[in-house]
Amino acid sequence: MILMGMPVLILGASGSGKSTSLRNFEPTEVGVFNVASKPLPFRKKLATVNHADYSIIQKTLLANKLRCYVIDDSQYLMAFNMFARAKEVGYQKFTDCALNFYNLLALIRDHTTDDTIVYLLHHTECDDTGHIKAKTSGKMLDNQLTLEGLFSIVLLAETDGKAHWFTTQSDGFTPAKSPMEMFAAKIDNDLKAVDTAIREYYGFNEEAKKNEKA
Repeated sequence: MILMGMPVLILGASGSGKSTSLRNFEPTEVGVFNVASKPLPFRKKLATVNHADYSIIQKTLLANKLRCYVIDDSQYLMAFNMFARAKEVGYQKFTDCALNFYNLLALIRDHTTDDTIVYLLHHTECDDTGHIKAKTSGKMLDNQLTLEGLFSIVLLAETDGKAHWFTTQSDGFTPAKSPMEMFAAKIDNDLKAVDTAIREYYGFNEEAKKNEKA
C-alpha cells in the first residue's frame, strides 16, 4: 500500500492531446494549475488557477482540499524560473531550478494525503540519440535531474492527426512506464479514466473510506 501522495507524469508534444485529456473530469473533481495561462481546449469549465507558479501550487497542495490536481505545462515552471534569472552568471541557477522542481515532487509525496494524485502535463523533446525525454531547461539541468526517474507512472500522449491516445509502456525510445496490469499498452487519452484506474489499482478509494471512518 502506498502511504503518500502520487505525482504522475503525462508527456507529449504540443497538440498531442495532453490538455484535452482533462475533458471528462467534473468541475468538483479536479483543480488545474494553468502555468502558461492558456484556455483549455474544450468548453467545460474546470476549477483553474492561471499564472500558477511554485508558491501558488505549493500553498494549494498543502491545503489539500481536493484529491486530484493537474499542473498543465509543468515544463514552464522550469522555463519561467530560468527566465527570471537569465542575467545571473554561474551554475547556481541551474542547480536551484532542478531543486525547485524536485522539491515540488517531494511535497506531493510527503505532504498530501495518501489518495491525492497530481498529474504533471509536460512537453517532450528528443535527445542526441533519438530518444524522447521530458523537456527541461537544458543539458546542465539534465545533469542535475533525471526527471522521468522521479515518477512511477509516465504516460506518453501521442496522435496520428486523427486519433489521440496514451502509450503506457516504453518501446526503448520513450520513457513511458506503468505498473504491471494497470493499463493496456495503448489507451484512450482520457485522464479521468486513467485516474480511476490508478485509484482502483492501489486501493485509494478503499483507503479513503477507512480514513473517513477513523
